Amino acid sequence: MIKNLKALFPSILGLMLGGCLAAAWAQSPRPAGAIRVEPAGAETAPPPALRLSPRVRVQLIPQATLPTLEPHRIEPFLVEPLIVDETAFEQAPRIVAAPEGRVLITRGDRAYARGPAGSAVDAEPGPGAVLRIFREARPLTDPATGAVLGHEAQYIGRALLLRPQGRQAAADGLPVPAILDIVSAREEIRAGDRLLPEPPRDFPSYVPRAPQAPLEGGRVASMYGHAVGMAGQNQVVVINKGSGDGLANGHVLALVKSGAPLPDRTAPGLPERIQLPDERNGLLMVFRTFDRLSYALILETADGVRVGDRVVLPR
Repeated sequence: MIKNLKALFPSILGLMLGGCLAAAWAQSPRPAGAIRVEPAGAETAPPPALRLSPRVRVQLIPQATLPTLEPHRIEPFLVEPLIVDETAFEQAPRIVAAPEGRVLITRGDRAYARGPAGSAVDAEPGPGAVLRIFREARPLTDPATGAVLGHEAQYIGRALLLRPQGRQAAADGLPVPAILDIVSAREEIRAGDRLLPEPPRDFPSYVPRAPQAPLEGGRVASMYGHAVGMAGQNQVVVINKGSGDGLANGHVLALVKSGAPLPDRTAPGLPERIQLPDERNGLLMVFRTFDRLSYALILETADGVRVGDRVVLPR
């Protein structure tokens, strides 16, 4: 028997109000993401079953295509580097003098040249009167065998033929050289530099692709220009394989860096010599071929390119 009903009434009223409020909250609409609080002891309905079924999923995969060659990177090299026959190069017209006894000649200067009969300085000036100027041809050797693969003439400028040689008679019968104007110069021009006709401009398209034929013994034979010791991205190198080995413009080759020998100082006792593995070091693209040599542009490299680095088919 409850003696004091007045003391119990507030507690009963509080429980009743709490239950009503909880029921109203459970049934009221709420925004997405709100937390649902169930009253104590209330039975909750099980969540709806999630049915899964197999389906096709589409995911984009980055294209593993070969990098393309930017034409402006190689345009100067389409006429600059020249593999020549040493004997024919020695018979090419040569610059013999400059006005007022000058030793060095540059752009805007006048120069005088001589050559054998029928050479480029022995013809009337015309549409082909622009001549390229080259310095002495240096031999390019195979890094593996040491054999001479060709001679590279260094391009140093261009000249305009104003008057052919021998068309103005000298009083004492001496030969009269041709007159030239230097229109461009990469460095100072001097007596003895050779002149060759400028070929017609060619604008080939380069489609990057891997060679179909196997390539054995490919190596970097030389750096073009003034690169010393190491070449980087967008520089030009000479490789010891050419059109006679199946290479063509647009062929992409992989560069391989040879592993260096070094001592293993962690081995017990005396240090033991080991050879680090060869590693891929980048890509290059062939853009001009000769019979036994090719010029290639370095598209990418991780650690620089050195003479003697191997070139192989990309895989």
